[in-house]
Amino acid sequence: MLDICLLGCGGNYPTPQRNLTSLLVSYEGEKILIDCGEGTQVSMKILGSGFKEISAICFTHYHADHVVGLPGLLLTIANSGRTKPLTIIGPDNLCKVVKGLTVICPHLPYNLNLIELTCDNLENFKYKIFQMENIEMYAVPVEHSLPCLAYSIIIKRNRKFDRKKAVEHKVPMKLWNILQKGESLSYQGIKYTPDMVLGEERKGIKLCYSTDTRPTYGLIDLSSNSDLFICEGMYGDNEKLDNAIKNKHMLFSEAAKIAREAKVKELWLTHFSPSLSDPNCYLEETKKIFNNTHLGCDRKFKSLNFSSIL
Repeated sequence: MLDICLLGCGGNYPTPQRNLTSLLVSYEGEKILIDCGEGTQVSMKILGSGFKEISAICFTHYHADHVVGLPGLLLTIANSGRTKPLTIIGPDNLCKVVKGLTVICPHLPYNLNLIELTCDNLENFKYKIFQMENIEMYAVPVEHSLPCLAYSIIIKRNRKFDRKKAVEHKVPMKLWNILQKGESLSYQGIKYTPDMVLGEERKGIKLCYSTDTRPTYGLIDLSSNSDLFICEGMYGDNEKLDNAIKNKHMLFSEAAKIAREAKVKELWLTHFSPSLSDPNCYLEETKKIFNNTHLGCDRKFKSLNFSSIL
């Protein structure tokens, strides 16, 4: 089961009603955090989430509302007793930014493994950027006022064992269990591969997260057929289009058009402007573009499993 929690839905600066942007994803004891706005660890505390199991922190970009919570979070993780390395992923200048932010927490009891993805080198984004067990992460550069990434997380679904196929390939029964686990091996001079005993690929779970960008074709491709697409809706009013273009953000309607074109199942809007006091005012019109649209809120939660996405 993939657990998804929008820790904060605010943009620019925190308000009494909204924490700053951050997304927590949990699967089989592993946690991935995307962005880390000011006070992220407080929202995690309210949620009741642990810190020690965070395996990776991903940054979309390095504006303050997305990164300032990092030093406090790293210290909180240290206090949880973590000693194994922590991976941090982000676009250009990741090493420089992390070095600056960690000046106030220089003696962490674990190492930081930094993966910096240069946005103008598209070779960085042809394949998955990170993997843990059945969790695969992908990214694409998007259009903001500085290098910025959108992310997708895919939970791979194990292929079913195909007894008929195993018999047809004359695979010894003693090897079936090993091959089911995805391991190849040689036995009595013959090489056996998992394809000899496994059925067709099965659809997994797909989550896509994007914030601080104008609409791009790369984002449509990245979010294609997502079970959940979490996307910024900085402005609800279509009259704010000039502001959106100038500041390289999105309208509710633009996010909904991406969701429709990408054929996602569900859209959550997030990263609301502090001036957007009541996003509900614009939800009905947005639903006319993409009906299964929902407003994000702090600690909005959803679980996805393989049966729920069929």
